[in-house]
Amino acid sequence: MNHFANPEMFWLLILPLVFRFVLPAAGGLHGDALRIPFLRDIEQISLKSGGGRRASDTIHHWSFRLSWLYLIWALLVAALARPQWVGEPIRLPGMSRDILLVVDISNSMMENDFAINQRRVTRLTAVKRTAEEFIKKRVDDRIGLVLFGSRAYVQAPITYDKSSVMDILRQTDAGMAGNSTSIGDAIGLSLKSLRQSENKDKKVIILLTDGENNSGALTLPQAIKLAKEEGVKIYTIGVGSESSYVNSLFGFKIALPSGLDEKSLNEIAKETQGTYFRAKDTQGLQKIYDEIDKLEANENEDQFVRDVKERFYVPLALALLLAGMLVFYVRRDK
Repeated sequence: MNHFANPEMFWLLILPLVFRFVLPAAGGLHGDALRIPFLRDIEQISLKSGGGRRASDTIHHWSFRLSWLYLIWALLVAALARPQWVGEPIRLPGMSRDILLVVDISNSMMENDFAINQRRVTRLTAVKRTAEEFIKKRVDDRIGLVLFGSRAYVQAPITYDKSSVMDILRQTDAGMAGNSTSIGDAIGLSLKSLRQSENKDKKVIILLTDGENNSGALTLPQAIKLAKEEGVKIYTIGVGSESSYVNSLFGFKIALPSGLDEKSLNEIAKETQGTYFRAKDTQGLQKIYDEIDKLEANENEDQFVRDVKERFYVPLALALLLAGMLVFYVRRDK
């Protein structure tokens, strides 16, 4: 797309006309020019003697020069108006963040109390499905993955390769890291992984679990202290329904209270300036990811730039070319 950056400069096109009609005519050294009533007789004598030119030819001659000069002026004004070529809008890359997903894969994540498309699925299946959608939306961010149970493992270090992170997450099964839940160790390992990141300011942990910290060497107060020292924000998500059910010996189900330690998860989030969320079903889990996506929105995601190329040199070059031709014409005409 072409346009002029300073279109107001085109008002200068009327400047020569202002000088012509507003300013008084210039006088000679001894006043106004003398009127010669027998100018036409002198013209005829000059023509018969083989010299000079007709008055009409002289007027045409000067009209041509003035038109040429005005064309040069118009091209100079066009150059001042700065013609530009403007490309298509390009979205600015957002402020990159390092986001580490820390997912509980203990045996309790096999509980079948979530649903996808009206089909019962395990907690881990719901977590994996919704986490994939969240990862896809983080266009400019780097994503990593830590899985934990009795032990914690870095399955995917912080990377821009989101497809690899999603592939690893899809292949994860509950119970691969042990039966208990070591939340403290998972946070500690995550902080160690983020410490190696080049991004010093924008580091986020999203912790998903359905249990309480009942294993590992690092206590929750110690993990919180380390997270605050590192300046890492932690969003915690408690996964699972209010209670679970088991079949009794007599054939009916017995409700068991949830083992989720909401108090500790809330404290982790509060102390690290994050937020605690409770996910009781798949829809709730999806809304939580959407909410985190808003809280950690990229600062430049709605800003666009256009490639701009200046074209002022085109009319300027034409003006210089015409000026040179006019000088050559005047000298030849003498």
